[in-house]
Amino acid sequence: MRKQKNQGPTGAIVSGTPIYGSPVSPVIGSPAQARSPANAAYEAGPPAQKPRIKQNRKCRDIVFLILFLAFGIGFIIETSFGFNKGDPRRLVYGFDYLGNTCGDKKASVNLKSFEVRYWQNPNQVYKSGVLSDPFNLADARSICLKDCPSPSNTNLTWICDYPQGPINLTMDDWAGRNYDYYDLLSTAQQDSSMNLTGPCYPVLFQSTNFFWSCQLEASPSNETLKLWTAMGGVSINSGDVIVQVVHKALTKPSAVVKRYIADLGRAWPVLVVCGGIAPLLLSVTWLILVRYFVGVITWLTIVLLNVFTLLVTLFFYIKAGWIGKDAVTAVVGSGANNVLSSSTTEQNNLKIVAVIMTIVLIVVVLITLILLKRVIIAVAVIKVAAKAIGAIPSLIIYPIVPFLVVAVFLIYWLAALLYLASAGSVTQNNCNNSCAAYDLTLQAISDNSCCGYSLHHSKNIAWAIVYHIFGVFWTTQFIIACCLTTIAGAIATYYWARGETTELGWAPVLSSAKRVVRYSLGSMALGSLLVAIIEMIRFVLEFIRKRLKLLESAPGGCCLSILFCCAQCCLGCIEWTIKFINRNAYIVIATSGKGFCRAAGKASALIVSNILRVAAVNIIGDLILFLGKVCVSLASALFAFLMLETHKYKSGNSKVSSPLFPVLFCWGVGYITAGIFFAVVEMAIDTILLSFCIDAEEHNGTAMFAPPLLMDTLSSHARRQEAAEAERALRKQQRAARN
Repeated sequence: MRKQKNQGPTGAIVSGTPIYGSPVSPVIGSPAQARSPANAAYEAGPPAQKPRIKQNRKCRDIVFLILFLAFGIGFIIETSFGFNKGDPRRLVYGFDYLGNTCGDKKASVNLKSFEVRYWQNPNQVYKSGVLSDPFNLADARSICLKDCPSPSNTNLTWICDYPQGPINLTMDDWAGRNYDYYDLLSTAQQDSSMNLTGPCYPVLFQSTNFFWSCQLEASPSNETLKLWTAMGGVSINSGDVIVQVVHKALTKPSAVVKRYIADLGRAWPVLVVCGGIAPLLLSVTWLILVRYFVGVITWLTIVLLNVFTLLVTLFFYIKAGWIGKDAVTAVVGSGANNVLSSSTTEQNNLKIVAVIMTIVLIVVVLITLILLKRVIIAVAVIKVAAKAIGAIPSLIIYPIVPFLVVAVFLIYWLAALLYLASAGSVTQNNCNNSCAAYDLTLQAISDNSCCGYSLHHSKNIAWAIVYHIFGVFWTTQFIIACCLTTIAGAIATYYWARGETTELGWAPVLSSAKRVVRYSLGSMALGSLLVAIIEMIRFVLEFIRKRLKLLESAPGGCCLSILFCCAQCCLGCIEWTIKFINRNAYIVIATSGKGFCRAAGKASALIVSNILRVAAVNIIGDLILFLGKVCVSLASALFAFLMLETHKYKSGNSKVSSPLFPVLFCWGVGYITAGIFFAVVEMAIDTILLSFCIDAEEHNGTAMFAPPLLMDTLSSHARRQEAAEAERALRKQQRAARN
């Protein structure tokens, strides 16, 4: 006969109440009675059929794995198209008057090492800056040189077009003559050059190389202008308009990004030390501190959180004028007045912020009071997680693997994006014949081919870029999902072995990774797809918001801003919820090999049934790890800033235009590096907690396989709580007897 299922309690006995909320029998570790059934069962050891990690599995969610592989094939096709048709130099160096990309040795003329763009006709540059004139700087005649030219005070120098037609010079000869073959021109060609229609153009303005483009000064050189006037040259327009129009073109977001990229190249030793070595060492140091001093760090984190929230709230109260500055200046000094003072308009805004911070402070204090009694359990779970990592040393090294995989993929993705973005067609602009230039091949002045060139994208390329952006979201989330599930499998092996290192088997991390690759890649594809869709929607909304930025500044535009902010906030909450469910679903998948939907349902049910304890452990654990990430990243940024303040990066070839981007880069890489390493601890905490819940569910309310450290903490906590309850009952009886 089949044995009837025991309908006993369904929750682990912790602190006198079951984890699932059902009433249970005696409390763990009760001093008032002999050994309770729960303790007796635990001390007797695990049952005969030990629920180890399920090995006999089936491939799950195959449809989504096929979809992911098909998406990957499409990704390879579109990136191959970009590598075949694109040229990132188009985004950096710009085009010359023939439509060639500066620095391109495969252009119509060999432009290798000719990487600097120079505008030859100063009157066209001036014309493009006049608001009433439709002429654009993109149509001004430009040429590729090795460096920006400077005018001479003794004779008039020229920048002539590329040697073509009757000019029998090679590109090297042309560069050797400082781009000047005016003396080889015919009389008609020289007259044309004096009218600023080429083929040679005078060097009248001083110019400097500003990231591969020549920034012209506002006025021409006096001596050179006299020489030009004496030779009968046409009138030259000058003024701040020339500086402004060129400066505007060179300080666009794309130009700023180029300058920052150059700073990264010059400061590469800082990036290696502060973006790679420093966060690695600091992350390992923090993990060691958590391993041996988790109790102190936990309580210190809780105290600092409340203190800092209180201080920030008081600061806004003072800035808003609700608290006088006299008491503060008496302690800090009169110098605090400048920091604490604010205008009347600013005070009105700060009062709103002060009210918000008051609400935040109340919420933080209430959460602290509610979770205070459960901190001991949270500390125990974190300790077990740290001990599990110590028992599986390969988990410390394992984060390097996904870090390298993600790094290689992002490098490939970024390179492909640059090629794809530059894969459009280079076509000549339509400037309505508003210019004229001498054509050496035609030997005449022409107005048909003097307009500039621009890069144009087709709709197919635009959709390919959208596809490419979605690819980075899905692929990175897929890699992260595989990483988290592998960690969860190794930690779950430790839990179900009751913390006995002798029963872990050989290479638990490798065994877990093998199970993920063989059976659960489809589940990883489905979980990562959900997160990728939300991230893509948020990206599209942010893109639309930036395109509509002008509308936000118009009357009534604040409603549009609020609408976008609300949408982003809601999507952010949805993304956080999906990631939280996914993370716990991956633990169930690593343990039982279920499909994603069933695993997510089981994990959600466990979390809902144990919401207070799960919240306590997750909030405290995530807060500790978050502060660790912030400390590591800020320390990396501080080290980078100190290195960039040295003389090496203040002058010479290694001089950086601004320390901002290298410092932000080190901060970002430091945070990512810390996040990858701390993900081991974060996943270990969640795995220990969820495995404890599964263990209790499968054994009628008693966690049979919890490691001794966890059970000892729970038992001692239960005894303390029972003693407190007994004392309260005794006092109640005494009051009743007196009455």
